[in-house]
Amino acid sequence: MTRIRSTTPGLYPLPDWAKDELSDLKGHQKEDLIGGDEADATRDAYERARQEVIERQQTAGLDRIVEGQLRWDDMLAHPLAVHDNVETRGIVRYYDNNNFYREPVVTGELDADGDVAGELDAAAEHVDEGLQAVLPGPYSLADLATDEHYGDEASFQAAIGEFLAGEAAEFPDVETLFLLEPSLVTSPPGDGADERASEAIDEVADAVAADVVVHTYWGALEEKVHAHVLDADVDALGYDLVSEPDANVYNVQEYGTTDDVALGLVDGQNTLVETPATIRERVEWFTEQTPAQDYGTIYATANTELFYLPVNKFEAKLDALAAVGQTEVPA
Repeated sequence: MTRIRSTTPGLYPLPDWAKDELSDLKGHQKEDLIGGDEADATRDAYERARQEVIERQQTAGLDRIVEGQLRWDDMLAHPLAVHDNVETRGIVRYYDNNNFYREPVVTGELDADGDVAGELDAAAEHVDEGLQAVLPGPYSLADLATDEHYGDEASFQAAIGEFLAGEAAEFPDVETLFLLEPSLVTSPPGDGADERASEAIDEVADAVAADVVVHTYWGALEEKVHAHVLDADVDALGYDLVSEPDANVYNVQEYGTTDDVALGLVDGQNTLVETPATIRERVEWFTEQTPAQDYGTIYATANTELFYLPVNKFEAKLDALAAVGQTEVPA
């Protein structure tokens, strides 16, 4: 029997009250640049918001609980945007949508600074079990950034992998790590780069004693890229069943997949709320289309980050996902 575990890829919308409070506080991405009172107020607002979204996940009954990544104003670029050896410059479109982030330009050596680990330490105070970490995948983070230090694409991608591995090594105990890799779909690596992407994912995965999920979205992986990602030592690969269900099923039918999978079953960018019945139907359709695979765990999740959604729709999607968790799919 295949177990279903409900979770999300994180990057939640800020609660409305937190948006109002934080809009009055400037420079909150780098708190060391803020005066004492403003810094304290900013940290307090984020801590209260973090606790609120953790409690909301627990109330819903999700099997895996994320920190929420509420400080990630630059979305997946955040771990670089707050680094001392990175300059944030112009505003850049975030993939092909109406969201934007500050371009992170790497100007010096990238060493782990503990930013994400610190967030997880704070979350761990409120989560007894099921804590899940979220990081940008190394290929996507390199794709979102600009290099003015390492000098070539291969060296830069390796440095990003080492940086994320160093960050992951400082995590508290987590049960799962979601590596978010949309760029593998939207800007697929060519020959050589695809193998390097797999090696960088390996390096990050090896840094944690947790189940590692590489979650891709906004479509399906090219066949060769899919094969290289399967070479990485990860526990699960994610498939977007909202954007490209047939193409993702084709990859699994033709090339196989990991023993566990993550399925993007609810739309992280559409306010239409899927019912638990619809989510379960999508799981069963996927398993019926890939009968050669014997899945241990299916992570039922959103197909993208969730910060696009209004808070009430975001919460409704948490409830819908949680309703299919802790269940099984007949073999």
